[in-house]
Amino acid sequence: MTAIWAGIDAGKTHHHCVVVNGTGKRLLSRRVANDEPELLRLLADVLALGDDVTWGIDLADGGALLIDLLLNHGQHTLYSPGMAVNRASEGYRGEGRTDAKDAAIIADQARIRRDLQPLRPGDELVTELKILTVHRRDLTDDRTRAINGLRSHLTGSFPALERALDLTNAGPLVPLTGHQTPAAVRRTGVRRLETWLRNRKVRGAAPLAQAAMEAAESQHTSVTGEKPTARLVHTLAREVMRLNEQVAEIDKLIEARFREHKHAMVIASMPGIGPLLGAEFLAATGGNMTAFATPDRLAGFAGVAPAPRDSGKISGNLHRPKRYSRGLQRVFYTSALISIRYCDESRRFYDRKRAEGKRHTQAVLALARRRVNVLWALLRDGRCYESIPPVTAAT
Repeated sequence: MTAIWAGIDAGKTHHHCVVVNGTGKRLLSRRVANDEPELLRLLADVLALGDDVTWGIDLADGGALLIDLLLNHGQHTLYSPGMAVNRASEGYRGEGRTDAKDAAIIADQARIRRDLQPLRPGDELVTELKILTVHRRDLTDDRTRAINGLRSHLTGSFPALERALDLTNAGPLVPLTGHQTPAAVRRTGVRRLETWLRNRKVRGAAPLAQAAMEAAESQHTSVTGEKPTARLVHTLAREVMRLNEQVAEIDKLIEARFREHKHAMVIASMPGIGPLLGAEFLAATGGNMTAFATPDRLAGFAGVAPAPRDSGKISGNLHRPKRYSRGLQRVFYTSALISIRYCDESRRFYDRKRAEGKRHTQAVLALARRRVNVLWALLRDGRCYESIPPVTAAT
């Protein structure tokens, strides 16, 4: 049986494939378009070179056409992280960097390494959650940029109003769609402004109108460029409101899809983890703990387990690992922060770590690390979290 290794340097429009044999000799080097007929021809040509083919690729997105095509044809495919390929390139001849060289390195790394993670067919529900959570992150990033721009323009033209309004809430955005300058607010008057807000179903219309009027009374100077700034404030306020509606809609969709997953009840039973964080956890891990033989591996992947950096006489030198899932770290760190407020066990653990002299961030990370163990065990056993451990009756 002839064993060969195929390395693919993946790109947006084209990929480069290099095939090597057991001695590292190149058998094929080809640039192919990211198109199904081209990829199928490449697959046939590679399979004709050997009986046992192992594929290596530097792209881990399960939605990629190339990966799905390989997995659908039963090909053993390994994931070689881009950072690992970049570091490994220092040990190969030549200082230049090309797609062909990267593909050859990936193929050789797949040949000699035994720690590369195999790619598996993705769960359709998990893939959908991954797409939805990424889209939600894009929407929230757009909303944050719009709010920052809105604050910037208000600070320059109407700073008192910017201080009076909490633009992260929906209600304070509504006045900005109709009244963007001190003069406009004064002309309207507090009673008419309150009525105007009530007609648009704004909660707390009276205090909101009063706060806007007090801000307007404190500024009687019309700044240079007030009119174009007012138009931008109007546009950005409507943009933030539109993004708020889109985020609310996708939140409902994510929650509905998350509830359909077989591990949803187990994950949501953990204090501090709701549908959104639970969906992000599934998107990052697939919800399948077989890929993480121990909770230590899950903690390392989540970036909440320190990595040792000892050298010579220096020992016990621990640092945050460089390679980890930032999305998964956010899940455990954020849920730990929430659990401190609502879970007595988490609060006691956090207070104990603070009493030991740890800073706030260190104590939260320690709690997040502990929660990794708990969630891993719950998913392994298929049971929900209980605040008080069950008492075993004496026999």
